[in-house]
Amino acid sequence: MKSELTFAVLLGGALTADARVRSLTAGVRAIAADGGMAHALTLSLDPELWVGDFDSAPADLLVRYDNVPRMPFPAEKNFTDGELAIEQAILRGATRLVLVGAFGGERTDHGLLHLLQAVSLAERGLDVMLTSGEEEAYPLLPGVHTFNLPAGSLFSVLGLEPLIGLCLEGVKYPLDNADIGFGSSRTLSNIAGYESRVEAAGGVRVHLNSGRALLLARPHDFSGS
Repeated sequence: MKSELTFAVLLGGALTADARVRSLTAGVRAIAADGGMAHALTLSLDPELWVGDFDSAPADLLVRYDNVPRMPFPAEKNFTDGELAIEQAILRGATRLVLVGAFGGERTDHGLLHLLQAVSLAERGLDVMLTSGEEEAYPLLPGVHTFNLPAGSLFSVLGLEPLIGLCLEGVKYPLDNADIGFGSSRTLSNIAGYESRVEAAGGVRVHLNSGRALLLARPHDFSGS
């Protein structure tokens, strides 16, 4: 069996570097995408590669990490710096990706693309999660998934197409073999950690027969409890 190899890909969005984020990135290999290198110091990571056109990397960052090998690309290109960094991690054998700084920032299109890319990467067989510290996201494909979320924290399931046979366990508002129409708000603002059938405290168990979705979690938001 192929062993799991985790890479943190440092993107340019916002980051709250709490204990949960640090536990996700502790001891992993890392690749930075342009201005995402700023997260390396915060998380005490030593990226093995710095990818991008470096148009959003400030001068002091370029000096601080002048020893990190760089893979430069022109500003006019067909891919984002983040996508290029992700592909480099995969070429190095990554089976699990933690996309750090995947939310926020100045570009809504980039943040949305990161979410869609995560689903595409999951379809390629990769284990993917995205985090800003304040928010997390996980792709949902057909099958069974378990997520360890803090008990009482908010999460939502956003369907990217109609969802068939959706089951949610370990939550305040469970579902049993539900069909969810595209664009429905029915699966927003659920709460983790409300049933004993899932062993881990705060564990959320999801079963999906058909469709693609994202689970968006707010691990520090207990406003719904």
